[in-house]
Amino acid sequence: MNELLELALKAHGGRARWGELTEIQADLSVTGALWQVKSQLDALKHIRIEGSLRQQKMTTRIIGQNKRFQYSPDSVIAETEDGTLLERRDQPRASFSGHQLQTPWDDLHVAYFDSYALWTYFTIPFLYTYPGFVTEELPPWEEDGETWRPLSVLFPENIASHTKKQVSYFGSDGLLRRHEYTVDVVGGAQGVNYASDYRNFNGISVPMKRRVYAYDAAKRKIADPVLVAIDIHDIAFN
Repeated sequence: MNELLELALKAHGGRARWGELTEIQADLSVTGALWQVKSQLDALKHIRIEGSLRQQKMTTRIIGQNKRFQYSPDSVIAETEDGTLLERRDQPRASFSGHQLQTPWDDLHVAYFDSYALWTYFTIPFLYTYPGFVTEELPPWEEDGETWRPLSVLFPENIASHTKKQVSYFGSDGLLRRHEYTVDVVGGAQGVNYASDYRNFNGISVPMKRRVYAYDAAKRKIADPVLVAIDIHDIAFN
């Protein structure tokens, strides 16, 4: 394991503490310009998630709508809170074939995208120690008057995420500052995801705010619009 990843793991709570935990619950809001483009404005404005930290399994409850999503990489289900099936889609990633940024989404597109994305965000940087991940430190990056250390990450095929190769940038304190990727299910759209307002929950440091923007040819963020805004209201690890 490289030294930068070791620093990041320690800053976010330590590998030993993470190994004691198996589940996450969180109340949060996911908004931003992307959802209007996808004809899903306010679809995730008030949600509660419950998920595994070891497997890509997550339940998303849409508060006030008697609806929840059940997610795994191989299937997504929409159902009522008492378990009545509304819709099911197996091999959900295939349903994004041919999609571009302007392609509208249905509920199951939303369920798949949001679930794999949030699971990835909540498990970084510990995720990068899971089997099959390959990491390499890149040259330093200057932004906001700081020097950040980028970590290039190759994802294994069994983990659903935005794309195979991503870059996470860590500050001198080891905390994640920026997460850069393209999004395969949105026709390769570019995204740069900024993490801020860190707080500690059950020994794990978590950014309470994330803001996602497009980026230009120099990989600098395009500040308007905010494509996705994630605001965490409460979180617990068990």
